[in-house]
Amino acid sequence: MNIVFMGTPDFAVPTLEALCNSEHNVLAVYTQPDKPVGRKQILTPPDVKVCAEKYGIRVYQPVTLKDDNSYNELKSLEPDVIVVVAYGKILPKSILDIPRFGCINVHGSLLPQYRGAAPIQQAVLNGDKVTGVTTMYMGEGLDTGDILLKSETEIGENETSAELFDRLSVMGAELLIDTLSKLDKITPIKQDESKVTYTSKITKELCPIDWSASNTEVHNKVRGLQTWPVAVSTLNGKDIKIHSTLLCEKRGEAGEIISLNPLTVACGEGSVIIKELQLSGKKRMDSKSFLLGHPLNIGDVFGI
Repeated sequence: MNIVFMGTPDFAVPTLEALCNSEHNVLAVYTQPDKPVGRKQILTPPDVKVCAEKYGIRVYQPVTLKDDNSYNELKSLEPDVIVVVAYGKILPKSILDIPRFGCINVHGSLLPQYRGAAPIQQAVLNGDKVTGVTTMYMGEGLDTGDILLKSETEIGENETSAELFDRLSVMGAELLIDTLSKLDKITPIKQDESKVTYTSKITKELCPIDWSASNTEVHNKVRGLQTWPVAVSTLNGKDIKIHSTLLCEKRGEAGEIISLNPLTVACGEGSVIIKELQLSGKKRMDSKSFLLGHPLNIGDVFGI
């Protein structure tokens, strides 16, 4: 089939690569405009653009898809299917109606659960045991289209959202290729609206750790906010990022350091072992190395 691919971040790259190495023909790639990145605000292309250029595919980076130019441009490509993976723009109905076999989206959850912007991080933040990817026909609403195929996977107890992100991106690529191969045999299934849940964008407002919460909730926050924006706390008046933890059953006053070997902090219920942390403005390091340069004492209290 002749395909137009729309995607932006690294999550979409495995699907684009899978299409480029399949029997299908990728006519063009649509992605977000280059953006300034880092302290020096260096203009940087999206990961999908870099991948497309590697394969010699024509790249379009429109600011909007809602004008006549974008419509006419896409229409002239005559795609059989438009594949969308984390593109970051809403497709108007005029665009959705262009491909003869529709627009197919790869979504990082088991729809109708977690419609919206951050399904992978939300699954980890909520402590879910199972998640997956879904292929679906795109409708005018937010992730409202009919489901084509799903693929499930278990979430490890210590798996971070970044690690899960990488796994699901590969699963999504495999599922998309499988979906295209069976497209004429699949009976689309309408989503059960009674089971719909939504996620919003992840922001830094979620970062502060509430040590009065259970150790499971603290551990899930640390896992869920990796590698951005990262869970944070304070200690002795300084901001500290908490990158990695393990669950522990030891008890104490919430936020109190109850062991130094390993570095263990009490929660409202149980405690967590801090494996990796980072003082503001310093490098990320394991807790043993951190303690060599920044001695702490049992009884010191992390801020709530």
